[in-house]
Amino acid sequence: MPRAQIAVTQSSRDGVTLTPTPGDPANNHYVMNDGQVGVIVKNTGSTVDRTVTFRLARTVDGFAVTPRTETLTIGEEQLFGPFPPQEYGGQLLIDVDNAELTLMPIRI
Repeated sequence: MPRAQIAVTQSSRDGVTLTPTPGDPANNHYVMNDGQVGVIVKNTGSTVDRTVTFRLARTVDGFAVTPRTETLTIGEEQLFGPFPPQEYGGQLLIDVDNAELTLMPIRI
């Protein structure tokens, strides 16, 4: 199956409700990326550290660049970004190693 798109929530001074999307380790995800996008990732698990990977779109001399991989400890929540489109592309590709990782993309 193709990657599942996650809608990006636009931030607002009035406040917005953040709705997490469970990770899909079989198909993974993408979000539309304009360079003003951040992604809140949370490890909702209670037993194991989990890994999220942000894939780079560019190559160097025709070779793929090593993606940014981060490990979240049990219960940890982190905000990642922004992701420059010239590096990460107009579609930010996000891989998760387990459905215990939730994703919440936001645009500032």
